[in-house]
Amino acid sequence: MAAELHPRSGKLIGLSNSNRTAQRNQPVQEFNHGLVLSREPLRDRDVFTVRIDKKVNSWSGSIEIGVTALDPAALDFPSSATGLKGGSWIVSGCSVLKDGRSVLEEYGRDLDQLGEGDRVGIQRNGRGELHLWVNGQDCGAAASGLPSRLWAVVDLYGKCTQVTVVSCEPPPDTEDQEEDEEEREEEVVLPSPAALTTEACRDHEDRTGALVLPAVPALATVMNGSAEEVPEVTRGHSRPDKFPNNFEPDTVLTEHQLFDVFNNAIVSLYRSEDEGGEDLGLGGAGGGGSDPSRAGAGSNNGARGGGGNENGNGGSAEGGGSTNNSPSGSAGGTAGTGGMTTNDALLFHEKCGTLIKLSNNNKTAERRRPLDEFNNGVVMTNRPLRHNEMFEIRIDKLVDKWSGSIEIGVTTHNPNNLDYPATMTNLRSGTIMMSGCGILTNGKGTRREYCEFSLDELQEGDHIGLMRKASGALHFYINGIDQGVAANQTPGVVYGVVDLYGMAVKVTIVHNHNHSDRLRRNNAIMRALSPDVGRPRPALSLTPDPEAPDRLLFHPNCGQKAAIIGDGRTALRPHATDDFNHGVVLSNRPLHSNEVFQVRIDKMVDKWAGSIEIGVTTHNPAYLQLPSTMTNLRSGTWMMTGNGVMHNGTTILDEYGHNLDRLKAGDTVGVVRKDDGSLHFFVNGVPQGPAAWNVPPSVYAVVDLYGQAAQATIMDDMADLPPLPDDNSEGPTAMSPGSPCSITGASAASDLRFHQLHGTNAVITNGGRTALRQNCRSEFNDAIVISNRCLRDGELFEIVIQKMVDRWSGSIEAGVTAIRPEELEFPNTMTDIDYDTWMLSGTAIMQDGNTMRNNYGCDLDSLSTGSRIGMMRTASGDLHYYINGVDQGVACTGLPPGKEVYAVIDLYGQCVQVSITSSSGPLDNSLCTSNITEKSFPIHSPGMAGVAHRLHNKHGKNVVLLGDGCQAVRVGGYAHGIVFSAKELKTDELFEVKINEVDEQWSGSLRIGLTTLQPPDLPSCPLSGLSPSLTQLRSKVTWLLAGSEVRRNGVLQRQNYGCSLDRLTVGNRVGVKRCSDDTMHIFIDGEDMGPAATAVAKNVYAVLDLYGKVTAVSIVSSTLVEDTESVKAPSLSSDSCSEGEDDSTPCENEPTLVPMAMAFLENHGKNIQLSNQNLTAARVSSYNQGLLVTAQPLPRQQLFQFQIDRLNSSWTSSLSLGVIGHSPDRLNFPSTACCLKRSVWLLQRDSVFHNSLKICENYGPNLDTCPEGTVLGLLVDANGCLHLHVNGMDQGVAAQDIPTPCYPLIDLYGQCEQVTIVTNHVPAVGAESGDVRCQGDMEKADMVDGIKESVCWTPPPAVNPNKTCEYQALCSRFKDLLTLPDGYFNEDAKYNLCYCESCHKLRGDEAYYKRGEPPRDYALPFGWCRFALRIKPHCEVSNTFKKWHIAYHGTSVGSLRRTLDHSQLLPAESSSVFSASPVKAESHGSYGEPEENSAPEREIPCVRLSPTMRYSGLEVFAPKVQFRDPRSLRCHHAQVGFQVCVRPGSYKVGPQSLGISEPLDPRFSNTEIEWITKEKGGTLLYGLLIRVE
Repeated sequence: MAAELHPRSGKLIGLSNSNRTAQRNQPVQEFNHGLVLSREPLRDRDVFTVRIDKKVNSWSGSIEIGVTALDPAALDFPSSATGLKGGSWIVSGCSVLKDGRSVLEEYGRDLDQLGEGDRVGIQRNGRGELHLWVNGQDCGAAASGLPSRLWAVVDLYGKCTQVTVVSCEPPPDTEDQEEDEEEREEEVVLPSPAALTTEACRDHEDRTGALVLPAVPALATVMNGSAEEVPEVTRGHSRPDKFPNNFEPDTVLTEHQLFDVFNNAIVSLYRSEDEGGEDLGLGGAGGGGSDPSRAGAGSNNGARGGGGNENGNGGSAEGGGSTNNSPSGSAGGTAGTGGMTTNDALLFHEKCGTLIKLSNNNKTAERRRPLDEFNNGVVMTNRPLRHNEMFEIRIDKLVDKWSGSIEIGVTTHNPNNLDYPATMTNLRSGTIMMSGCGILTNGKGTRREYCEFSLDELQEGDHIGLMRKASGALHFYINGIDQGVAANQTPGVVYGVVDLYGMAVKVTIVHNHNHSDRLRRNNAIMRALSPDVGRPRPALSLTPDPEAPDRLLFHPNCGQKAAIIGDGRTALRPHATDDFNHGVVLSNRPLHSNEVFQVRIDKMVDKWAGSIEIGVTTHNPAYLQLPSTMTNLRSGTWMMTGNGVMHNGTTILDEYGHNLDRLKAGDTVGVVRKDDGSLHFFVNGVPQGPAAWNVPPSVYAVVDLYGQAAQATIMDDMADLPPLPDDNSEGPTAMSPGSPCSITGASAASDLRFHQLHGTNAVITNGGRTALRQNCRSEFNDAIVISNRCLRDGELFEIVIQKMVDRWSGSIEAGVTAIRPEELEFPNTMTDIDYDTWMLSGTAIMQDGNTMRNNYGCDLDSLSTGSRIGMMRTASGDLHYYINGVDQGVACTGLPPGKEVYAVIDLYGQCVQVSITSSSGPLDNSLCTSNITEKSFPIHSPGMAGVAHRLHNKHGKNVVLLGDGCQAVRVGGYAHGIVFSAKELKTDELFEVKINEVDEQWSGSLRIGLTTLQPPDLPSCPLSGLSPSLTQLRSKVTWLLAGSEVRRNGVLQRQNYGCSLDRLTVGNRVGVKRCSDDTMHIFIDGEDMGPAATAVAKNVYAVLDLYGKVTAVSIVSSTLVEDTESVKAPSLSSDSCSEGEDDSTPCENEPTLVPMAMAFLENHGKNIQLSNQNLTAARVSSYNQGLLVTAQPLPRQQLFQFQIDRLNSSWTSSLSLGVIGHSPDRLNFPSTACCLKRSVWLLQRDSVFHNSLKICENYGPNLDTCPEGTVLGLLVDANGCLHLHVNGMDQGVAAQDIPTPCYPLIDLYGQCEQVTIVTNHVPAVGAESGDVRCQGDMEKADMVDGIKESVCWTPPPAVNPNKTCEYQALCSRFKDLLTLPDGYFNEDAKYNLCYCESCHKLRGDEAYYKRGEPPRDYALPFGWCRFALRIKPHCEVSNTFKKWHIAYHGTSVGSLRRTLDHSQLLPAESSSVFSASPVKAESHGSYGEPEENSAPEREIPCVRLSPTMRYSGLEVFAPKVQFRDPRSLRCHHAQVGFQVCVRPGSYKVGPQSLGISEPLDPRFSNTEIEWITKEKGGTLLYGLLIRVE
């Protein structure tokens, strides 16, 4: 077969090199439509191999490869390979998809991680299996049952832009290997499993007369590594399905008699086996018996039963007297299947983790220094595991210091060749591990809750095993109990691996199981099968107490530090002042449905933090190994702790009810499980509402006497308790389970949350406001969430999309349902429901799973991160959808008006995480109906206290001002209606008008915004040079909202912003405000629509355009804002004036805030040392255990700041910080902050976490990149929102609903070793004394007049000039490779600035600034690194080029030296073949004025510049060059350019000359993005720019 590509391909593909090379055109603008297929169908065993030639970093995802039965000659090419149907198998990332649907997860190598030069191939072998080959290595079977006629498919997707076919031929030795495998398969002869099992059970029953359950020999066989498949006891069985035949049909056994039957059967079985085993007939399967004649019982003959003499490694062939129970003897036939002839016993391999010590003939492994180190404890087996061979270990030693414990699994890596990682979960290929109660594949979680047991809870003496079945299924066993299939299609050759992590210190491989071990293990099995079987018998009583069985008491088995007194009614911690935990007590019997378990707190101590916790558990107290605190239990447990609810140690409700930590002696707490499976808690008899659902029956009550709680007594008398609320009582006024406290009677108007009942893959967090789909790259459905209560008529339920993945097709689906959450059986997708449900899916409106209409006004599949989706049912039964606040019209009618409906969100496909917005709630229906009346709007009277705003007497020619400048009327036409505010707006000052008249004959509507145009500078004549409409006002910078579009100088910046102004009518109010963060906000009827524009100048006027149908407006705002709660954002300062204003008087009514002195608390992580009066904290050893909190709570509105003093580059990662919502006085600090899971908000890297769950990404700078000297701060504003400050710059809201009090929290992790609290608001590091000014202030406040220096000339000094980021260091190494003389560059390194994402966020850079006379915008070169050039001495720095404009020039590496030699860009001769070109002098028809005395056709060589590197940095101007980094030896691509100063008037502004239609920069129109110099000497080089990919 020819190694060529088919000439037909995706629409963006270009073929070359005789159809062997494919390239995706426009790789930076487009990411798909890159399909290519092989020219001919594949032959069996041929590997169609391509080499990745080029990749770009613009996209996610990369090459995809596979096969298809579709003929490319007639194929309608889809946009991507995953869109192929009709018999197509595609490997995408590390998943295998058939016809677009995932059939295998975590397969082979991750294609997204391959780099340029890597080779990837696809093959169909002779058995019809699909194999992936990466760099010559077979990744194993990806799929089976493939048809014979298939074409190879390659998708140049995402990052992958060019591939070349390198071969299409069979791999070496393929045919010989397949023939050998067929020969070996023909030699394998296995005995009949059914015959073996049946005969064994029958023979044993006849000889002993004892009962033998079928499952018991099966377990014994599995544990001894039998090669045959036999029935097994699995966790799916609650108890045996059948009893033996010798039971009479009407026999009734008590639980204790049943326990004796089980126990005697097990003892008899193992006693007879230990005495010889001949009665069981298991000699062949067990590796040989004492009598050779009986060794083959249960099989056809002795030789075949044990492997036989034919193979030479069977049981009887080794000598019938052998008592070796090693799995090697039992797996002779199986070993032959795999081609393995070794009989070596399973031992640990001599090569192991750096801290491992092997002993006991390599059967025992122990981690050295267990109290100092917790990892580097990986051990592997000395040989691969055979099929159906049990690899089992016993835990010999644990230490109670670390979190986490033993991990066990399999790996394809040969231990001889493996570079052992610190933990096996760091290995990213060929590894499957059980960790906790989940399964990790290649380090990624694939099953969150695999089994009921958690490895972290096992004790010394417990056994853990695993087995790879012949079918490829991997099973794990805990104390002999099969936990079920953990993974399918496990590779054929795998080694057992054990990670002695955390608490696990020592393990031993188990080969022979003695009688006591087996009995102990099977007792555990009996307990698992029936929790009540096997309990110790109660003492017989001749006078039984009839009340005893029903009376609730404490069980005598309690925590280590607890005691039970008072006939079981009272529990206490006798030494409560010495210990704060180990006080868990449980009830003596399960709770009945609707039975309230209530205790009274008798005694408290004030030494500790935290207090009583109460809940329920499925664990029987007779067999439970009681933990130190109940929240450490990871299965079957629900607990109320503080004011939250935890399930299996994970918080499910943050703000549930009354805080238990605030209770006093005499208070009561209670819990009840209702018959509907819901769990309710009580505090002092007051119900707190439902806390959990689907709680199983027969749960035991739990009380944890934790912290301050020292003694509690069960309350027998329930007469004083109020009746439980019925289910049907939860009407419109029912409290949300996620509300802060259901006792307070807070209004339900703002209590919309997500319900705690949801789909399998959904997770609810952030107090019920956020929903996310877990395992989003392996699961695409089963993530339905629903509102916690029904929606009222006219109430908007709105969410914002926070996270998406590009892995799946389809996206979010939204709608309403009349099905109550408690009655809904959550399907895979909500469109599967066939009654009482209305959904929007894509553009289709669906009712009860059937499509009602297509092409609705919006497409949910096209929405992206940040989009808002809302839904509302009107009183008339119409369903409306809102996209980004804009009503999309009636979606469907006929919803039952009197029936309750709940909002439904299906986190499907690409949509991963959403949060409920603050806009949810009652909607002002005036914006979505045509009957608008003035009564609908609460209008503020202009005659309120304060000076009313006025309009300026300079305005458009069709405008007349009335009412002393408070009203404006357009008296003619539809345009020329521009009006201005009389004065500049102050910071956070709202300018608001009411619409008085409309004229429906015109289209269009009012426009509003801010402008730097000074109305006093306009001519006095009303027929001035003002533009006819606001969109054409471009003489000065103007930001405006027209309809729902935000524009800057007429150029579109944003679409679908808020509610469209075109929908407003008489009575509606519209306002504009410039906020303190330099953003413009629009207000509609008093509601803030959010930031419309950023980087807004300070000295701006409000501007309105009475355009179209709006003909008259009147002012309703004043200079003293009348409704501070509704229209003014909380300010952090005490004055409302902007910086630089003269009249900055503080508000009289606002009290002066006295900052509280802050210091670190003495209780901290074990590696922390405090000094400097507890203001300085240092981590003195290791890289963790560095948690800090302040001794004082953080007051609202007070900024807490600290400085990074010392970093250690030996470690990775760095500090994290946040707040904790409960007292840290007696907090038991874990190793890292991410282990805190109760009332904690944490900022780590560039993400925000709440109780260890991520709630926000891409927030602020990456904290791992903060250098020494960085000042970080935390502030909680008046609304309870958490802000991060970096070097004095507010990074915005990180989290909401922060409780009071809260304490700042710092984790000195990794690189960060020392911090110091900053007192008295010292200036940011590097600022001049007394001048704390950020870059943005300097630009906008000082540079408008073009006299004072901008950041380009005196940049803010770096936080630490001696420390650069990795990107800056990489760019510097490339600069060194250019061998440019040092004399060209400025000697002061502080002028070298890195504009990578982390660095410019740390400095608080804005994207755009002004420079020169007259001021002109320019963009900062984000993504580039600037190296300052030396300024020539003859340049008059203070008077000349400081008034010049800033621009950029892309050039080639080869032109750098010549350009630097002349210190300017040379228009006379080409300094860059890409950037300089001869152009004709312009005529009057061009975009600039012609130069005087110039010949019309004279050609002048000119240089192209641009105010943005988004244009000058294009590859056509700045070609890429490849270089090898001398440090990492990796190859990179680099570009170069110059930052230059341009003399005003020496250049012309014109359109881009590349024919690009898409906007290149949102600030600069494509018609004015290119500047061309007109004269020599008009440019001056300031900085060399370098960008590296």
